Amino acid sequence: MSDSQTSDLEVARRLRLIRTSKGISQREMAKKAGVGSGTISQIESGSTQPSVALLKKILAGVDINLGFFFSFELKDDDNFYFPHEDMRDLGSHGISYLLVAGERRNRKLQMLIEEYAVGAESGRTALSHEGEECAVVIEGRLEVTVDGNSRILRPGDAYYFSSILPHRFRNAGDKACKVISACTPSSF
Repeated sequence: MSDSQTSDLEVARRLRLIRTSKGISQREMAKKAGVGSGTISQIESGSTQPSVALLKKILAGVDINLGFFFSFELKDDDNFYFPHEDMRDLGSHGISYLLVAGERRNRKLQMLIEEYAVGAESGRTALSHEGEECAVVIEGRLEVTVDGNSRILRPGDAYYFSSILPHRFRNAGDKACKVISACTPSSF
């Protein structure tokens, strides 16, 4: 592969990473930048290399400067997860569990975006499994019961415990509750 082809692929990977980290589609990015709807797709696929002026224009649309664009470290594709492309909802009965990087094999870490409807709970029976888990409450109030001890957590509060201890969760507020959680090893 020539240096030019390597450079094209690096720009493509960097642009895709920036776009997906912002949670926007190729069409949305093109609109923000004021460029044609196929421009972002062509760059990300490596079929075209943008001029410096065009790249600056695209990046300005998402508040990124050229220096930052070329300064962050890129690793192998397998080390990256691109948000919104591979999230699966595993929830039911008033609880949404969005599994980050759901289709990746051999995950050692499970990360979820959890949303509990008003009154929703993880179940009447406490959960218990190997590992550790932690989370941060983003919105609402979450009652966390671990080994028979309960606490009500509010936005910014967090928990961390050994998952072998019996535990359960319940929305203790009058609006939806959102939590970002991690568990190892993965149980989904």
